[in-house]
Amino acid sequence: MKILLTNDDGIYSEGIQTLKSQLDNIAEVIVVAPDRERSTVGHAMTLHKPLRIRPVKVNGGFEGYSVNGTPADCIVIGLLEIMKHKRPDLVVSGINRGPNLGDDIIYSGTVSAAMEGAMRNIPSLAISIAAYEDFKFESAALFTKNLISHLIKDDLPHNLILNINVPNIDYDRIEGIEITKHGKRVYQNELKIIYDPQGTTHYWLGGDLPEGKIEPDTDFEAIYNHKVSITPLSLDLTNYDIMPKVKDWAKKWNLR
Repeated sequence: MKILLTNDDGIYSEGIQTLKSQLDNIAEVIVVAPDRERSTVGHAMTLHKPLRIRPVKVNGGFEGYSVNGTPADCIVIGLLEIMKHKRPDLVVSGINRGPNLGDDIIYSGTVSAAMEGAMRNIPSLAISIAAYEDFKFESAALFTKNLISHLIKDDLPHNLILNINVPNIDYDRIEGIEITKHGKRVYQNELKIIYDPQGTTHYWLGGDLPEGKIEPDTDFEAIYNHKVSITPLSLDLTNYDIMPKVKDWAKKWNLR
């Protein structure tokens, strides 16, 4: 089995290094990851400047390829260049430092890398740990290895995207898994205005940590109950529920 491994926290992140050490036990793992943190870049791709690939070795053991681009760039580079003669069976993105719950998936570089893999017909997983500090990467990495060991026994659809959030607890304290829908994230947005000594105005986006609504069958509920949340995602963004209403509107518009 061959795995293309990436993230959005950068190739020097502890999360991706810990995950690779576990996945090495079950697969041939090739790391292609950003050369620095690229959190919240979404599905951005680099089209207006050249990309550079650089082999790196971390802590005397961890090896991979760094790219001066986004997570989605890394998937493209990985598939079209680094692994062009040995197509991966699976794309794995993570382990992300922090959750990707609810509306986080819109912003997440971690999830977008998995989506890019599925767009190119490779089953893909996005792995995140539901915490903002004191990360238990070993626990999340062990869970991911065990999950993939089961997944590879099945005939996975090429467009598979699983968004996986692991509670930040020891592995033996995980209460199980839940197959969930993504919930509703509540962001505490704040815009800070800063004036430099020359009188130029600058704006800083920020705010308190976001909250989530703990509703039935959602990723937030699973994490609250110390369970792993697994949310199947789709590349089809069509809102089928509202389509009939929009069709009714269109009948009244009389537009050519």
